[in-house]
Amino acid sequence: MTARRIAAASGLALICVAPVAAQELTRHPLPDSDFPISMAVELPADAQLVYLSGTVPSVTDPEAEQGSRASYGDTEAQTVSVLQTIEANLARLDLAMSDVVKMTVFLTATEDGGAMDFAGFMAGYTQFFGTEDQPNLPTRSVVEVAGLANPAWLVEIEVVAVRP
Repeated sequence: MTARRIAAASGLALICVAPVAAQELTRHPLPDSDFPISMAVELPADAQLVYLSGTVPSVTDPEAEQGSRASYGDTEAQTVSVLQTIEANLARLDLAMSDVVKMTVFLTATEDGGAMDFAGFMAGYTQFFGTEDQPNLPTRSVVEVAGLANPAWLVEIEVVAVRP
């Protein structure tokens, strides 16, 4: 059975896309701001988008009690852990952090019952985006959620990248 027939039989649309050249991407900065996100990113109609599933932190302190929040670290450590995993997953797909055009971030409140640690998140995020080595900024949303699948996790991030 051809791919077209399989797609038709399963109710899926068969979409062919061509790779997008880096110069065809337009990143619009936030007006009058140095905040490290883009206001908008324009892609050509034939851009090939790659959606990465939500990524959660890895254990950063194997000496801490297994499954504890301490084993995963604070918000900054968890953000760095998540972004390192995203970077590795992108590399497996022949992509890089510079190809990320959209990011959605889910943060939970810290253990003390306070609000999410946005400053800790930003301390981790700015190690990967808006740097001299990687100046490309994605559009981004950050939301506080009541919880994630593991109560020890403070951060989950999903991204959309464009294939250059």
